[in-house]
Amino acid sequence: MSKNNYSVMIYRVIKYNLKIIFAGKFFWFMLASFSFFAFFMFQTAWNREEINEATIYNLLMFPCLLLIFYPIVFGIQNDEDNRILEIIFGIPNYRYKVWGVRMLMVYFANYFIIVLFAWVGKYLLYPVNSFEMAAQLLFPMFFMGNLAFMFSTITRSGNGTAVIMIIIGLIFFIVGSSISNSYWNIFINPFKIPSDVHPMIWANTLLKSRIFLAIAAIVWLMAGFLNLQKREKFMG
Repeated sequence: MSKNNYSVMIYRVIKYNLKIIFAGKFFWFMLASFSFFAFFMFQTAWNREEINEATIYNLLMFPCLLLIFYPIVFGIQNDEDNRILEIIFGIPNYRYKVWGVRMLMVYFANYFIIVLFAWVGKYLLYPVNSFEMAAQLLFPMFFMGNLAFMFSTITRSGNGTAVIMIIIGLIFFIVGSSISNSYWNIFINPFKIPSDVHPMIWANTLLKSRIFLAIAAIVWLMAGFLNLQKREKFMG
């Protein structure tokens, strides 16, 4: 394949996925994410709670996960509803490029949306580094997003994947509250340094946490891509 043909293919893939990501219900999920963030900020200010970087991180966590919910959970179902799966599976290995590029674009777009949310929080509640805040939130976003992608390749149903992810999210939240300072907690707050833990130990815990989330996210992604090899399952 020549460079020109490859460039044209990449352009078409990006153009197609932009329509998938930003069409349909994504705008409403983005609006809901900001609405939740605004409500959380108002509630925090109204209750006169202590506000710092850790507070902003916690306020952004739910909107961050909500942003990836629709484009990843319902991605395969939307392709099936629009009869795009036949085209995708008709070209060898093309499906990996489609969903790989789509997920990359989702994370890329959501990163800058979170930067914008953090910027709003910076001027309304507490001065934070918006880019650093969004970068830290990428780790749980990758973990949950790739996990949702894997389940979407198993169920092929957006609604079914949504139910599974909600249940898993609740389990992680309940379990995380009992291991809040452990690197096994996927929602660990890197800006909330425990008073009874040495800073060096805390830095090591955060490093292990980020490594764990990154490796797990890669495993979920690879498992999802392996499931895409089962063409008869998606075309049946």
